[in-house]
Amino acid sequence: MKDGETKAFWAAYRAATGVPDQVYDVVSFGDSPELADELLALVRTGRKRATASLLRDYAPGAVPKPGDHVLVLDGAGNPTCIWRTARIDILPFIEVGEDFAAAEGEGDGSLAYWREGHCRYFGRQAEREGFAFDDRIEVVCERFEIVWPPELADRQGGAISPRASGS
Repeated sequence: MKDGETKAFWAAYRAATGVPDQVYDVVSFGDSPELADELLALVRTGRKRATASLLRDYAPGAVPKPGDHVLVLDGAGNPTCIWRTARIDILPFIEVGEDFAAAEGEGDGSLAYWREGHCRYFGRQAEREGFAFDDRIEVVCERFEIVWPPELADRQGGAISPRASGS
């Protein structure tokens, strides 16, 4: 991660929008640079507006909440966009629904594709970290809107951009 570039990216967002300084998370998607870039490409096209993680990955009280900001890095560690969390649902893996799978925007957008891909992804994590993965493990389902940079933002001048409306 390029800390100076990340801080400058956040500062540019704050200067342009008037958002007060606050704590924000810095993340990249997936578990490899290639997967980070693949999923980021879906964000850039407007197709991906949700992400899933395991509840076990968060310290008590540290689960994201609506209004939180997340700065996203590409596979090389460069800052690329900032999202604002819109909604959080915590539920067992098996109860994640079709609407959330579609909002994640991966593959064909189906729940079957989502389950297959996330079984593989969370399975790799379970193997690395030595925990049991099953279909009742709690998943943090996070929906977000892109707020920075302006050319990727879902809302521009208070209106939904064409990218966010699905056109």
